[in-house]
Order: sequence, then C-alpha cells, then structure tokens
Amino acid sequence: MATKRVEAIVSGRVQGVGFRYFAAHVADRLGVVGTVRNTHDGQIEAVVEGDEEALGRFLAELRKGPAKAEVTGLHTSWSDAGGEFSKFEAIS
Repeated sequence: MATKRVEAIVSGRVQGVGFRYFAAHVADRLGVVGTVRNTHDGQIEAVVEGDEEALGRFLAELRKGPAKAEVTGLHTSWSDAGGEFSKFEAIS
C-alpha cells in the first residue's frame, strides 16, 4: 500500500487538555510519523504520514481526542507522502 500524507486541523476545546501527547501516543501505537502542534488560534495541527489504513485510524482517534477534550471539527487534506519524517513529534 502506498504511503500517504494527511494534514489535519482539529478544532474545539483541544488545547490545554493533553491533546498533543495523546496524538503522539496514538501515532506511536499505529506506527505513523509526523508532527502535531498547537496553532495560535486555539486549534491543533497534525501532519502525519503512513499507510492509508493507519492514517484513517489515527484520524478516528483525533475525532475522539483525550478525555478532557471536546472536538467540534476535523478538517483534513490528503496527498502523497513527502518522506521527510522519521518519527512522530509533539512540537511546542
């Protein structure tokens, strides 16, 4: 299966609730690579690469979020993987 890339913007109550660390844990479990960070406007941005099935499961977990989060929106954009990531990292 070809490696894909998904860029996701998660909105709602997603900052200050451990969302980046939740996403990193899910990414490690699913074997996908990329980054997740807080945006200045209160959202979460994830750029993730892996096989399409694993990315779909990753997005399903983002829709739920950690226990204290309240996800109200998830916008995604798919493309072919660029190959620039070797691990998954939560960026401050």
